[in-house]
Amino acid sequence: MAIEMTVNGRRQRVTAAPETPLLLVLRNDLQLNGPKFGCGLAQCGACIVHLDGDAVPACVTPLSEAAGRSVVTIEGLGGERLHPLQQAFLDEQAAQCGYCTAGIIMKAAAVLRAKPDATEAEMREALAGNLCRCGSHMRVLRAIRRVTG
Repeated sequence: MAIEMTVNGRRQRVTAAPETPLLLVLRNDLQLNGPKFGCGLAQCGACIVHLDGDAVPACVTPLSEAAGRSVVTIEGLGGERLHPLQQAFLDEQAAQCGYCTAGIIMKAAAVLRAKPDATEAEMREALAGNLCRCGSHMRVLRAIRRVTG
């Protein structure tokens, strides 16, 4: 079945079963490797993308949910330039192995879009579902504070 959606500002048409996880289409068909496959159960946050501006786990979101909608991955978050969160993560060296980083940035960006003045406690709560085994949590929070002021 052919499904059309906008991905990172570009209209895309993909042919796949409607129940195919969006993550697989993004990675395998569209070669967007920023969202990672972590757990496949929406429990780690490595696959977070924006669907019409909302942070969703692409590993459990069926392709049919994206039909006619806008999908943004870490590759398209800032457009032609780095998004302020992406730059802050670089400045704070907030990524260690980097596997979880895209998901964390995408979740934080969605939170800040909805609530630009989110407190550190609110951000910690929002990111509780994003697992990082490297222990870069304090640098992640510093990077987010760079953006929120």
